[in-house]
Amino acid sequence: MPYSARFKDHLANPRNAGELLDANAVAEETNPVCGDRLRLMLRVLDGRIEAARFLAYGCAPTIACGSVLAEMIEGMKVEEAAQITRQEIVRTLDGLPSRKQHAAALAIETLRAALNVMNENE
Repeated sequence: MPYSARFKDHLANPRNAGELLDANAVAEETNPVCGDRLRLMLRVLDGRIEAARFLAYGCAPTIACGSVLAEMIEGMKVEEAAQITRQEIVRTLDGLPSRKQHAAALAIETLRAALNVMNENE
C-alpha cells in the first residue's frame, strides 16, 4: 500500500511539532519492538485541550501519526480526546500499511498516558 497524499503532507509539514513549555500534561511512550518514541505535551484548561504539541523519534509513520493526533485533539474536550482510536488516526491519514499501524497505536498509547498524567495532577 503506497502512502497517501495526506500522509506525505503531514510528514513534510508536521502540525504542532515542537515543545510546549506551559504544558500541564506530558507523556512519552516508546515502542519496545522498533524503538520509535513519541512525546506528547498538552495544555488543558477547564476540561479542554487548548494546545497540543509532539516530538517524534522514529519512522515516518510515527511522525505523521503524531502530527495528525496533535492536530485532531487541539480544541477538543478531554472526554472526546480520550475516545479517539488507532483506527481514526489511520483513517485521517487515508490509510497506513498494516506493518506500520504500530505508529498509530503508539500515538494512542501516548495520548492515554498524557491524559492519565493530567488526571493525576488535578
